[in-house]
Amino acid sequence: MTELGDWTYVVTDIEVDGPWPGPNSMRSFASVATTMDGRTFGEFEAVLEPLPGSAPNPRTKEWFDSEPDAWEAATTNPEPVTDVMTGYVEWVRSLPGRRAFAAAPLSFDGTWIDYYLRRFTSFGLHQGPYEQDLLFHGPALCLRSYTAALTGRPPADLPAPALPPHWLGGVRHTHKALDDARGFAELLHFLTRNSGTPAITFDT
Repeated sequence: MTELGDWTYVVTDIEVDGPWPGPNSMRSFASVATTMDGRTFGEFEAVLEPLPGSAPNPRTKEWFDSEPDAWEAATTNPEPVTDVMTGYVEWVRSLPGRRAFAAAPLSFDGTWIDYYLRRFTSFGLHQGPYEQDLLFHGPALCLRSYTAALTGRPPADLPAPALPPHWLGGVRHTHKALDDARGFAELLHFLTRNSGTPAITFDT
């Protein structure tokens, strides 16, 4: 039987300057390596240079203009993208056990990480069935979907600001990548602890 600690989840949050990988850029991201049962093996945080030929989406930049601390955190002292992604691969591969990616929602953050991995490294978020050199050993976990399954609420109703603060371990959702990744790691632990109950309510 697989134990909770057999898998290391790379819980990740990204900050981007628009909706489309390529025309827009991922400006920063952070990951927390943790198990479902609460052990943590380290963190990775990076600020990336914009992609060549990209530009911020005007509406996204307008939102960031209203959140200057988040924009500063996502853009200060950027590093070359290839260096960041190469370092990220090395860090992920150093983690113990079997590795899986996790994000909330996976459909957004995972799309961007997969794009950057495939463009700048030889890996992907979920690689083909006949590839032997894998970065992640199993399918990625959508924490938004996990929350929906345990609460009975639609995923669209469950962004981080709508969750009870203690589900995120009291970590404030600041739109700074490392803060938010830490909060989502706490959410994974909370959901796992409560997964044996018939349903999690917002009073839990």
